[in-house]
Amino acid sequence: MSQDSSPKGSRHKVSAEECTKYEQSNERLVVFYSYIINLLSGTGFLEETHLFYGFYSIDNLHSGYFYYNLPLAYFMTTFSYILLSLFWIVKRAVEGFKQSFIRAEDRFQSFCNKIFAGWDFCITDQRAAVLKHSSLQYELKTDLDEERIKQKIADRTKKEKCRIYLLRAFLNLVVVMILATCFYCIYRTTVFSQQYRDKRTLTVRGFTEDLTIQYLPSIVITAANFITPILFERIIRFEDYSPAFEIKFILIRSVFVRLANIIVLLLTLWSQITTCNGGECKLCGYNNKLYPCWETRIGQEMYKLMIFDLIIIASVTVFVEFPRKLIVTYCSGPPFKWWGQQQFAIPQNVLEIVYGQTICWIGTYYSPLLPGIATIKCFIIFYLKKISLMNNCRPSTRPFRASSSNFFFLAVLLIGLPLACVPILFSIALIRSSKSCGPFVNFNTSWGIIPATINNFPKGLKNLLYGLGSEAFAVPFFLIVCLILFYLVALAGAHKRVVHQLRDQLAMQGRDKQYLIRKLTRESNILKKRLTNVERE
Repeated sequence: MSQDSSPKGSRHKVSAEECTKYEQSNERLVVFYSYIINLLSGTGFLEETHLFYGFYSIDNLHSGYFYYNLPLAYFMTTFSYILLSLFWIVKRAVEGFKQSFIRAEDRFQSFCNKIFAGWDFCITDQRAAVLKHSSLQYELKTDLDEERIKQKIADRTKKEKCRIYLLRAFLNLVVVMILATCFYCIYRTTVFSQQYRDKRTLTVRGFTEDLTIQYLPSIVITAANFITPILFERIIRFEDYSPAFEIKFILIRSVFVRLANIIVLLLTLWSQITTCNGGECKLCGYNNKLYPCWETRIGQEMYKLMIFDLIIIASVTVFVEFPRKLIVTYCSGPPFKWWGQQQFAIPQNVLEIVYGQTICWIGTYYSPLLPGIATIKCFIIFYLKKISLMNNCRPSTRPFRASSSNFFFLAVLLIGLPLACVPILFSIALIRSSKSCGPFVNFNTSWGIIPATINNFPKGLKNLLYGLGSEAFAVPFFLIVCLILFYLVALAGAHKRVVHQLRDQLAMQGRDKQYLIRKLTRESNILKKRLTNVERE
């Protein structure tokens, strides 16, 4: 019995040691172009820096009474960053919602405000005056188009309604097919890129091929983000929506594509990480042969998305918008004049920022310094866009409403934050942490640091925290929160009814004033006639 147990124990020990192997390239002589690949893909020397998860260890710092728990600090830093982002977004979104709610008014008041109070008399520049005039003209035209479309919708027959609903259903099916094609392409290219990376042999001849294949998922995602909004803009013209809703619906579809593409990329990576042939994942809990440090691999993918997005924005500005401005300026042919300068569309540019911020949130856990790179990227993009706007672009013919843009974009950003938190929570709570790298090698999951830390607290504090996390506290707390929510909803409904009553009173007072003015005018006319008759007599 003892003779049989010894080999088994040795085999288990050898197998367990396989989970801790994390071999990194330590070549002394490195070809020059490999530095470019490492810089753009986050591999090589960058993989061994503070930029990625795998660099951090389980070391705890002791200095007298000072004790620094690195795993707990790593976990709480990510949690605090996301929580602080949520707080600021909610704060700004509430302010934007207040402004949009205050500015919400009926159509008659909107027309009056635009016609009698819409002009800015502080404008002294001729170009700014022309731009303000065209903006007011467009807003009035948009409001009239909305009124016309509302009247058209109200006058539709059952046959016309049936036709337009069938057409919208068909076009939405086309949109779903486009999205499915994008998702499938992202899945296939991600699988191919990951498999190629583990089999690659870097040579001078294969430099371009190696870099292209490593960036293949990022290229496909960026191409999908660029092509799909154009297709959606063509499709929505046949759906017969109002101009304001048309713009918002295009933006919603574009946001969904951008965020869903990232989710598909992560799902593909996790399917590769957690799937093995022949039960190889049972010991380590993940595919240790292909992904010895899977957190670093995900961080590298988010890093590549961030860098490639910056490269594309800078390339479009330098190699597309600037040459287009030169061609339109110095070529007098009809095709070039018809082409025109590049329009600066505010919604699309803001969505690029939302997309980059979502990538930053997702990659924060796997690449702790990614927020710093995102900050530098935002500075670079801001000045590139500013220079391009002032020199290469012309105002958009379809400006987005300033009264609703603030809240709308913050709401989109608020949607991106929970979507970014879902994959992070999934990897923290469900996927086994890497046994060969990172600060959580001694825990089955990253979440294990929290119970382990609480167990080291004093008994009273530990019992309090466990009590707060128990069902006995969670159920009453949930009921109390629901009651508070119902109360706030009822209070908001009561305030809304009061607002409607006050508006009705204002309208009634306006009608009373008009009646008094008409009566006063009639009496004054009668008095004038009497005075005239007296003078004649």
